[in-house]
Amino acid sequence: MDLSQKVIYQIYPRSFQDSNGDGIGDLRGIIQRLDYLQKLGIDMIWLSPFYPSPQNDNGYDVSNYTAIDPQFGTMSDFEELVIQAKKHEIEIMLDMVFNHTSTEHEWFQKALAGDKEYQDFYYIRPLKEDGSLPTNWQSKFGGPAWEKFGETDLYYLHLYDKTQADLNWHNPKVRKSLQEVVKFWMNKGVKGFRFDVLNVIGKAPILVDSQQVDINQEKALYTDTPIVGQWIEELNQTTFGQDASFVTVGEMSSTTIDAGISYTNPTENKLSMIFSFHHLKVDYEKGEKWSNSAFDFIQFKKIIDDWQVGMFQGHGWNALFLNNHDQPRANSRFGDTDNYPFETATMLAQMIHFLRGTPYIYQGEEIGMTNPNFSNIEQYQDVETKNYYRILKDKGLGEEEIMSIIQAKSRDNSRTPMQWSDQIGAGFTKGEPWLAIANNFQNINAKKELNQEGIFHYYQQLIRLRKENPIIQKGSYRGLYLDDPHFMVYVRKLESENQPNQELLVICHFGEQERLFTMPKAYQNRKAKSLLGNGPLHKRYNGTTSLEFGPYETVAYLFKE
Repeated sequence: MDLSQKVIYQIYPRSFQDSNGDGIGDLRGIIQRLDYLQKLGIDMIWLSPFYPSPQNDNGYDVSNYTAIDPQFGTMSDFEELVIQAKKHEIEIMLDMVFNHTSTEHEWFQKALAGDKEYQDFYYIRPLKEDGSLPTNWQSKFGGPAWEKFGETDLYYLHLYDKTQADLNWHNPKVRKSLQEVVKFWMNKGVKGFRFDVLNVIGKAPILVDSQQVDINQEKALYTDTPIVGQWIEELNQTTFGQDASFVTVGEMSSTTIDAGISYTNPTENKLSMIFSFHHLKVDYEKGEKWSNSAFDFIQFKKIIDDWQVGMFQGHGWNALFLNNHDQPRANSRFGDTDNYPFETATMLAQMIHFLRGTPYIYQGEEIGMTNPNFSNIEQYQDVETKNYYRILKDKGLGEEEIMSIIQAKSRDNSRTPMQWSDQIGAGFTKGEPWLAIANNFQNINAKKELNQEGIFHYYQQLIRLRKENPIIQKGSYRGLYLDDPHFMVYVRKLESENQPNQELLVICHFGEQERLFTMPKAYQNRKAKSLLGNGPLHKRYNGTTSLEFGPYETVAYLFKE
């Protein structure tokens, strides 16, 4: 199947389905739910890490790349998952965390024990002559990016948690070792990889201070450096690039469109596609994530437009998403889940799925799961959330304001257990869940969704329409009404020698007030087929100049010349 036809579903194994009652989701639980995923219509499952790990960053601190953490099951469970998924016409994509390892990884432990070979697997540096840290860089999780290296006078670099030591990709032995990890999982039948924070692997051999007045200048010291592309191409050529059907996606922190094109243009032999995150920073006040700010709708649209246009012109490819394990629930963030849960969820889904790229669905969005709005910091497990709770307290913010920010921004918002039913444990577990279940599970759950023409059914239609319509797969993109404060509008166009040219006009209303929309002049007085919509406008369009949109209503009209 062509990349443009695929739809990928992300599973956070810890929170998807518990099969043994210990409160933690596992591989056998995923096997139990393959019928559900096949019914949805997805083509590939991306699994967040299930490798052995101390779980300081929920598995993104890997202590063994080629084993299964016992809490998730066994290698035979994984092998069965691959086999059973194929029977359901679903392939498996794994998460590769190659920027850093856990400090409990064998490599780091050998380095600590004094093995010079493995010390060169990491960035280990002495203090400066004045006794200050090797550089003034800040960890993305808060605090300095350097931690003392055991009982020595040296320090190691960690861009993330202090238990996540950055790997030195300049060392050919590191790159060779990681290539062997990729080959190991390919031999297990895996058909895709998602590479965690891949564009920050390119630190310089000699690290220098940043000008701390400008956080972007600091990021530029280790983000999208020229060597990153060379190393990705090397990884491609030595491993997955030998299988033309293989799917890869890079998580690219603070990247650019030009870099995105370079990473994904097929002639570059690097990656199938990338995740970029700029459109999900539009509710960061002055660039600060841990703040309470309404999202900037105009900026949101323009960022998506820039990436759609830029990647199309440069023959790059986008991974399309609003949700993942690191983001708050998009419906809680960009809509009204209290009054318009169906309209909000389906409008956002249609906006994403009809764009140019490969759509990703994060577990639970297809049934309308929301942020849990926990009231107590003790209910949160995420290391970043706990760190920033302390940081915000040190800044003098009050408890109520801090909790309001955390309720909106915590990564645990998306990590609450999957809501399968209205029974105790939400059908996720018969035990005590590792993270509290959102208290709306009796109203929002998969069992209820499967028995009604709701959000799940709408996602099924979006997936089916992508597979059936070349205009969604291959069409060009053009944004309209970019300065309109209420509507996101774009056109997909497909020109064909054998058939009439087609245009797909997608209109998404962001707001709870009824609002009049004036059709673009090019589409007035023309007949069209309504491809899909979540409200009364989902019917034949017969050339009227204006349309009345309800709250969070969306519709897509197909015009033929």
